[in-house]
Amino acid sequence: MAVTSWLESLRTAQKTALLQDGRRKVHYLFPDGKEMAEEYDEKTSELLVRKWRVKSALGAMGQWQLEVGEPALLGAGNLGPELIKESNANPIFMRKDTKKSFQWRIRNLPYAKDVYSVCVDQKERCIIVKTTNKKYYKKFSIPDLDRHQLPLDDALLSFAHANCTLIISYQKPKEVVVAESELQKELKKVKTAHGNDGDCKTQ
Repeated sequence: MAVTSWLESLRTAQKTALLQDGRRKVHYLFPDGKEMAEEYDEKTSELLVRKWRVKSALGAMGQWQLEVGEPALLGAGNLGPELIKESNANPIFMRKDTKKSFQWRIRNLPYAKDVYSVCVDQKERCIIVKTTNKKYYKKFSIPDLDRHQLPLDDALLSFAHANCTLIISYQKPKEVVVAESELQKELKKVKTAHGNDGDCKTQ
């Protein structure tokens, strides 16, 4: 079963953990050299950040690619106030899950709710967001479902709009909820360091 296969790969990965600033930071190193870093709220175990890093064809370490969490404004220190203001006015896409749902937020979208269309594209295995005024279009996948090899279901998809932010929710299938619960049990077995010296590192 695909869910078991993904969970087993997490169990067998080399893991280190660090408790810092109220977050439990876990670093995974997989046999193929890929790295995954996650950050959980220490009290609620809610996932706050997930990012990946892979080696290039020449063996050099690539940049971290964010999957879950709020993206930083890259290079903001080198931008003038006008450019920063312009950047902040553009739609900002981010994923922030809850215990029961995968959730994405797209900020700086001022249109009324009835302007938006959010649907599942079964062929491309992605979610498509678009507006009837043709001002915004985006499609994105749910990597968790791909890793578990689970189908996308329109019935699990919903969205809301408030304060210029479009909030898209996809209810987690029970297979994912079970796998995440099992992973939390596994992470409790990982020896956790305490400190303020940056991200956790592999041994």
